[in-house]
Amino acid sequence: MTDIEDQANDEVADGVAGLLLAAGGGRRLGGRPKALLEHRGQPLVEHAVAALRAAGCARVHVVLGARAADVRARAALDGCVLVDNPRWEQGMGSSLRAGLDSLAGTRARAALVSLVDQPGIGAEAMARVRSGYRDASSLVSAAYAGVRGHPVLLGAAHWAGIAATATGDRGARAYLREHAGDIALVECGDVARPYDIDTEADLVHLEP
Repeated sequence: MTDIEDQANDEVADGVAGLLLAAGGGRRLGGRPKALLEHRGQPLVEHAVAALRAAGCARVHVVLGARAADVRARAALDGCVLVDNPRWEQGMGSSLRAGLDSLAGTRARAALVSLVDQPGIGAEAMARVRSGYRDASSLVSAAYAGVRGHPVLLGAAHWAGIAATATGDRGARAYLREHAGDIALVECGDVARPYDIDTEADLVHLEP
């Protein structure tokens, strides 16, 4: 094993890697990729990576899709593992599958999954969910007034089942619904706002 591989594995020695889904093409935003929308002076993808790192994820995998070359060129993503999803137009499920597959072979025992278009969910909420990790069977989700939302922590024991059911834009939704009784909910409504940046009207949430 090389020194680089040793370092990469050390980054998930505690078991949890960050997984950012950032492949969306912004169809309802005139085709502007969500990863490159500006928020607080930086692209959303940089904002989300910084939050995952501040939450304690030393290793972060970022799944890219729409205009991936532009994202690589314009965003500062040093130290991240960048994962290209050529099937990004098939929906978030394909990005989740690509991201989980990219974690195979690392020491990650769980993935803390975050979405690039939810800048109202920051490091504090991510850290709360991450703290629920126990082992590879863990399933932990943020909740807002008791309703499950993002981010979610997916233990490695569940990855194959999630990949088998992650289609379209459902992501892990179907799998988590089937395993609702196994999910530890962590209330985050006091520290985060779970809005999505999907339409032109949603751009009001982005700050200069």
